[in-house]
This record gives sequence, structure tokens and C-alpha cells, in this order.
Amino acid sequence: MDNILGPNDTAIRLGVFAGIFLLMALIEFALPKRTLMVSKGRRWLTNVGISVVASLLLRLMAALAVPVTAVAAAFYAQENNVGLLNNVAWPEWVKIVVALVVLDLAIWAQHLASHKIPILWRLHKVHHADRDIDVTTAVRFHPVEIALSMLWKIVVVVPLGASPLAVFLFEVILNGCAMFNHANIDLPRWLDRVIRIFVVTPDMHRVHHSVQRREHNSNYGFNLSVWDRLFRTYTAQPEGGHQGMTIGLTPYQSEEPTRFGWSLWLPFRNEAPPPGPRPPKGTPSKRD
Repeated sequence: MDNILGPNDTAIRLGVFAGIFLLMALIEFALPKRTLMVSKGRRWLTNVGISVVASLLLRLMAALAVPVTAVAAAFYAQENNVGLLNNVAWPEWVKIVVALVVLDLAIWAQHLASHKIPILWRLHKVHHADRDIDVTTAVRFHPVEIALSMLWKIVVVVPLGASPLAVFLFEVILNGCAMFNHANIDLPRWLDRVIRIFVVTPDMHRVHHSVQRREHNSNYGFNLSVWDRLFRTYTAQPEGGHQGMTIGLTPYQSEEPTRFGWSLWLPFRNEAPPPGPRPPKGTPSKRD
């Protein structure tokens, strides 16, 4: 499979991405959880447009240096016998499972850091500024954040020695799960309870997009749900219910987040206060 993939696996990933995206969009149309607050067409153009710019930035980085993709890094590590998993005689399936779990934890930690470190939050708040949450929110990440995320994956992939196949599978699973748990889908409660034992569901991740600080600073997972339970960052349901909760960031409850240029420039504007009620006047401001 590694030989079939090659360093350039873009076409395969794009095909899988498009299929899952279309499926989630159709289910959203048939079984919506919430009524959207703003124009769907305008939001979709902006969110997908941001994703296109991010993809172009990654291609530019690849053109100016060694191919900057996690799969390419995995090929490098494999060919040069670098990394833990390239130096142990474990069955291939065990190596793949270990790589998938470690990479998922790494992305959970990156997501946590993007909320705790101010300069990373500046980039990540582009994702959270969306006043609605649906399948397109899953691709609404600032291009610079996408570039940093790819570099972080490379930092993890090389010393881990994850195989190209494992990295490919991880990225496909991560993208698919992100589209699933951002989708505006009304899952039956019994099904949600069963699925979230293993992976993050739309109802579980929607809590993370609440304007309430306690809810916003929880449920960081995109794939496996175990990390939030293990590290005590799990919130089961929003305080105001899924229909009554407010999504987005308090300072940006307007049409502005639907604008493409505004969204790309958001990290370079004055820092928005964290979600939740503002502290009393004279109280030092501090992010949770």
C-alpha cells in the first residue's frame, strides 16, 4: 500500500474527502439538528474558500522546500530507518494501531494548546468565530494554522517512525471524523451515547463551539473521545441545550464571520476576549 500511495497521495485523499463531505451535507439537509443563524451559501463560500487558501499555502511550502506533508515525512523516516516504529520488530498492524493512537493524542494536545497559548488562539479563533456549526466548519481553519499543524504532525511522525500507510490512514480518518462531528446532524440520543463511547459525535463537539467559557474549554477531541475523559476536559451536554446554546465567539455575533477577507484577517485584529461573561472592571484578564 505504501508503494501505491507514493509521496503524493493528494488525489486519493481528495476523493475520500469529497465523498464524506457530500454524505455529511446530504444528511445535514435531511436531518438538521439546529436551524442555521446566517446565510448558508455565504458561510459555505467563505469556509471552503479559507480551506482552498490553506491548501494553496501547503503547496507553496512544498514547492519551496522538501515536500511538506506528513506522508512525505513518513517516507523519509522509513527510507532512513528513523523513528521508534521503524526500529522494532512488531507486526505491521500493531505499528499502525500505535501510530494512529499516538497521532490522535498529538492532535488533541495541539488543539488544547491552540486554546491556551495566545498566539495560537489568534489563529484558531477563525475556526470558532463561525456562528453556526456544520460540515464546512470542519475546514474553516486559518491557512497559517493549517501550515503549523502540518509541521507539528511532521515533528511527531519522524521520531515516532509512523509508516506512510499509517499516516495516510490517520489523515483520512481525522478529516472524516472532523466533518462528521462538525456536521449539523440530529443523531438519536441512544445512538449518540453509543458512538461517543469511542469517537467524538456532533453533539459532543458542538459543546466545544459554545460561547460559554467552561463549555468552550472542553471536548477538544476530533476523533477518539477517550482523551477528554482521561484528561478531565469532557463536558457531556451544553448548559442551555443544543437548541438554546449560542455558537461562536461573543464579540463576533454578527455577519462579519461570514466574510472571506474579514475571516482571513481576524488573527491580526485586536485579540478577542475568551468566551463567557467579561470580568468586572479592574479585574486582570486571563485566559483559562
